Amino acid sequence: MTIQNFAIIESTLREGEQFVNAFFTTEQKIRIATLLDAFGVEYLELTSPCASPQSEADIRAIVRLGLKAKILTHTRCTLEDARRAVDTGVDGVDVVIGTSSYLRQFSHGKSIEEIIDMASEVVSYLKEQGVEVRFSTEDSFRSDPADLFRVYEAVDKLGVNRVGIADTVGVATPLQVYNLVRELRSRVSCDIEFHGHNDSGCAIANAYMALEAGATHVDTSVLGIGERNGITPLGGLIARLYSLNPDLVRRKYNLPLLREIDRVVAELVGVDIPFNNYITGFAAFTHKAGIHAKAILNNPSTYEILRPEDFGMTRYIHIAHRLTGWNAVRHRAEQLGLNLDDATIKRLTAHIKALADERALTLDDVDRLLYQWANGEPLDEPALTAGIREVQEA
Repeated sequence: MTIQNFAIIESTLREGEQFVNAFFTTEQKIRIATLLDAFGVEYLELTSPCASPQSEADIRAIVRLGLKAKILTHTRCTLEDARRAVDTGVDGVDVVIGTSSYLRQFSHGKSIEEIIDMASEVVSYLKEQGVEVRFSTEDSFRSDPADLFRVYEAVDKLGVNRVGIADTVGVATPLQVYNLVRELRSRVSCDIEFHGHNDSGCAIANAYMALEAGATHVDTSVLGIGERNGITPLGGLIARLYSLNPDLVRRKYNLPLLREIDRVVAELVGVDIPFNNYITGFAAFTHKAGIHAKAILNNPSTYEILRPEDFGMTRYIHIAHRLTGWNAVRHRAEQLGLNLDDATIKRLTAHIKALADERALTLDDVDRLLYQWANGEPLDEPALTAGIREVQEA
């Protein structure tokens, strides 16, 4: 992986608060912020203080925690918003304004020239206050690239720390992201941030391609929660980067904490962690097919690009089904401390397969069969009398 220097701007307390089920109290926000800080994210982005009196109070409460992560807030491109943001004591202010024809016509009604004038006023003020400044266009991928570059180059000359590209409606493809960031990288000297929504399923791929093209910062949220289908999920981005450079990701982040972070946020917003969730889903490290199980038992890297141990997780070899293989059954017998020879294991595997063709089995069912066979007890299951066939290694 060519990516070495990158930072995560964790936006669960801003973008995530826009999720349909998110109604975080101050105490809950502090809990989330503390967990994410312990995980090691470089930034925490919070809802604008202009959103509500409680939003402003929440920012002040989190600023007072003295976390290692820098605290940011997200505001409109107005001087009033900027002043209120600075007054909360945040480390940085993320300024945003729409540049697509849709947003210029139906949202704020400003021309590109007016946007540049507004940006100049707000960015100049923030620079004078000594806070970190990011200026982002909204709906970047439905904006005219010439308009984008005019705006970005103008704010870059003013000394912003970062410019932001936002795939606000999740329309961009990875190649589009790469090309736009690559071109922008050649035009500005400041850092580049990517914010990608997941409406068409490309958020993680788009975030990764932004980094490959020269972006330095990526916005994430826990479980990807946010407006509509949300944005790049923290765990998904970590999985993508880990798969290419595990040593780097292990050094930067407290990976075993991810499971608790996902659990807490899922509970607070009233959703289940998806079965196929990156790293923390219950099926993430489960192996079922016999050919997979045999290889995994010999060398986990055959079918695992992520090491579950690095995330405080364990792999599970699922054996109570018709697809099971005798190597997996033997492994289970060894786990239980049972001494059964290979011929016996193969006969028992055939029996398990035959039973699984008749009804659903559980691990307890398989364990009971293993103990019965090891103790010399008769197996009165009808499947046994149906004929035991030779079990081949699958």
